[in-house]
Amino acid sequence: MSEPVLVTSRDNPVLKELRKVAQENTAYRKAGRFWIEGDHLCSAALQRGVKPAVAVFTEEYLPLAPAEYAQAAIKSIVIPKKLFADLSGLESPAGVGFVLDLPANTALQTGAATVILDRVQDAGNVGSILRSAGAFGFKQVVALKGTAALWSPKVLRAGMGAHFGLHLLEGLELADLSALQVPIVVTSSHQGELIQNLALPKPCAWAMGHEGQGVCPELMARAGVHVRIGQPGGEESLNVAAAAAICLHASSLTDL
Repeated sequence: MSEPVLVTSRDNPVLKELRKVAQENTAYRKAGRFWIEGDHLCSAALQRGVKPAVAVFTEEYLPLAPAEYAQAAIKSIVIPKKLFADLSGLESPAGVGFVLDLPANTALQTGAATVILDRVQDAGNVGSILRSAGAFGFKQVVALKGTAALWSPKVLRAGMGAHFGLHLLEGLELADLSALQVPIVVTSSHQGELIQNLALPKPCAWAMGHEGQGVCPELMARAGVHVRIGQPGGEESLNVAAAAAICLHASSLTDL
């Protein structure tokens, strides 16, 4: 651990790079690093053994910061509240944030219980699905091209720390799914058995589709199991994040 360094210039190179990562959805891909903010996400990262490359504190927050925040970081900087607000995506900036390196392991785990995201575009939906995946024992999430950026600030906030317990891959093509050695399960409003009547395969890969179009026909054709979620109340469809929670919970009840 090094002593925190005070940075007061908005033009500091570290802050310039950090603003891009904190504010642009896909800047992390070029930088190889991403930004999280606030006690909840920072604590969640440390609890999973993920250590920050840089810890960023406001001058006001630093005296209140848990000792492990600075101790875990390779480098720590302290900046004025106004400069922190330039980084923050929150209405009320938290006063602490971490810069973290992207996971190095991006190999597909062919036999893992998996969630496939097929062009799910809303950051809130993606983050919510990641939380459900973590809660119900699905350790791998595979995002096909067209899905919201998994490590973007909005998805990270919506995920509430779930990222740090999952093996995440993004930018995959449909052809890449051929390597999976677990059956693919999809939901449909017009075909398949009701989910509560099925003995679901375990482990499996649940495919969740685009908010408006659903799972694409090619992925639907690859699926070995089709299920329906009963909607006795008569609604036309469920939000994809709600449907994912129901499906993944149903799999968890089969001792996944």
